[in-house]
Amino acid sequence: MNEKDCLLLLYLQKEQNITKAAEHLFMTQPALTYRIRQLEKEFQVEILSKNGKNIRLTLAGEYLVEYAKRILSDLRKTKEFLLNLENELIGSLKIGVNSHFGLYNLPSILKDYIKMFPKVELNVDTGFSTEMMDLLVDGQIDVAIVRGDYNWSDRKYLLSEENVCIIANEPIDVKKLPQLPMINRKEPKVLLKYKTSPYNPFEQSVEYWWNQRFIEPPIVTMQVDSYETCKEMVKKGLGYAIIPSVFLKQTDDLYNAPLIFKNGQEMKRRTWMYYREESMSLATVAEFVRYMKKL
Repeated sequence: MNEKDCLLLLYLQKEQNITKAAEHLFMTQPALTYRIRQLEKEFQVEILSKNGKNIRLTLAGEYLVEYAKRILSDLRKTKEFLLNLENELIGSLKIGVNSHFGLYNLPSILKDYIKMFPKVELNVDTGFSTEMMDLLVDGQIDVAIVRGDYNWSDRKYLLSEENVCIIANEPIDVKKLPQLPMINRKEPKVLLKYKTSPYNPFEQSVEYWWNQRFIEPPIVTMQVDSYETCKEMVKKGLGYAIIPSVFLKQTDDLYNAPLIFKNGQEMKRRTWMYYREESMSLATVAEFVRYMKKL
């Protein structure tokens, strides 16, 4: 298989649709179908199975996808090694970053990185942390910068952590929380489609803290889709909220108190950099990881 064949298999797995896979490769559908037939002839197996208009990779097809991933990985390492023989960093870097970090931290980080290594080709995805972890697990990115303690068995580095706080527009007695209206930030339903879940998600930590203190559930009067909305509702005196302190500013002029577990430990929300040890053989990835650790 050549490089285009490998990409063809990856796009077929991702899209489960011949037309969409052909669009990624700037091929016509008949041309792509012909190439699939040639690969099936070469390996003497069926790569695709059809169910009406839908397609699925066969077991042999899935095996060839994994083989294609290894070929592309080895090819990329070889290209970058040869390009960097002159000690000038050249190659590509694929990173995925959660939206908040992408908005407030990433632009200045990438500006400095590109200033140091102007010939590196950057590919950046931003979105939900769970989405970025899926991209990392599938090998579509080299580095993921996300919030949450994920069950990741390879390399990771703690970039930052912040307290989780109760906020209100005036001082409140924590013991009276079960009698007060709560403004809750709910996770978007779209997160349910992702394969990777946080090992210790924010909501479970808050629930654990609550159950340590109270028998009654909270009185949730509002369900909103962002911490900024929570904060604005609190400012109007509509209730209290529990949010990460990173969303608070001095100008907000809100009462806030950290959540503390019964063992005296403060609840933290952490931002991690996750990556693979084998990716450190790529100079672009190794330099980016080293740069992030110096910040």
